[in-house]
This record gives sequence, C-alpha cells and structure tokens, in this order.
Amino acid sequence: MKRTLILLAIAAIVAVSCGNKAARANGEDKIAEPAALVVGEAEKLPEVAGEATVETTVETGTLPADSAKGGTIMLTRSEFLKSVWNYEKTPQEWVFLGDKPAIIDFYADWCGPCRIASPILEEVSHDFAGKITVYKIDTQKEQELAAVFGVRSIPAFLYIPRSGKPTIMAGIGRSNEETKKMFVDNINKILLIGK
Repeated sequence: MKRTLILLAIAAIVAVSCGNKAARANGEDKIAEPAALVVGEAEKLPEVAGEATVETTVETGTLPADSAKGGTIMLTRSEFLKSVWNYEKTPQEWVFLGDKPAIIDFYADWCGPCRIASPILEEVSHDFAGKITVYKIDTQKEQELAAVFGVRSIPAFLYIPRSGKPTIMAGIGRSNEETKKMFVDNINKILLIGK
C-alpha cells in the first residue's frame, strides 16, 4: 500500500513536471473561462489510503459579500465570463474584468497534490484578503475552462495581475511550508509588484 502511494506520488510529480515544461515551451499564456461559487459549506474529500482527509469549505453562491475576509471562490464558466475574462467577446485579446489581482487554482477532487494545495491556498487567501481574489476551477466539471488555458497537469495556478497577461504555473512545493512560500512569493512577484 505504501509502495503504491509512493509510485502514485512519483507519477503525479512527473505529470506535473511534464505539463509545466510543455506550458513554458509553448511560451503562451492561454486563458480559460471560470464561473463562481463561494467558499463556506463543508465538503469532505475522500480518504487516501488511511491518511487523514482534507476538509475544505465551499459556500454556494457567487462572489463573496465581504472580500476583505478572504476565502476561495469556486468558478463556473458563466461566472468566469462575468468576473474574470469574457473570451467569447474578446477571444484574441486578454481583458481582465476583476477589480484586484487574482489566482485561479485548477484542480480535481481525485488529485492528491491538489488536496494538499487547497487548504494552503485557502490560508493564503485570508492572509492576502482585500489585496487579491482566489478562485478555484474543478477541471472535471469545467473542462472547457481548463482547455482555454491549456491546463494539462494539475494542480495548476493561473496568476492574474491587475494589468498585463496572466502567468500559469503547475505543481506544489515539497512540503506545506515550501508550497505556502511558493504562493506568497508568486503573489508578491507577479500580482502585487509595485504596490
């Protein structure tokens, strides 16, 4: 059982690495279309080989009433078109519709690294409350959005500055601390530069 988990972890790392190299090799910042739900209602993820489950909170609805408190917003295609980028109106040009920089987490419930990143990103959303917006897109339900951005491996994170093109990165750190540092560093370098 332990050997299987190790092999699955190695496979996930290889998949993330390959997807990340492919995205960088293309040199493109592709864009996807999310729609939103908000964080709040408890959702349990399946237990993985006897390990503790990760519990996330997801509130149904649209955008949070008080973004100063932070929290993760689930996006659907329709909400993405309203809140992030309407690629149907401007398919050849990235036009960000948000009022503050954002991160979009492309994930799937079955993805182990995604389940590790989720609570860390939720914590970061509270640390940077009022400065950035953090969205999540379930790639199983919103395959079109993942395709628009060329997401081939998950977790993938789209960093959207207030002006300029978004940057996509895949994978997480080797530990929870490294993963949080990765998010914080990327937020400071990509999203909050000059603020």
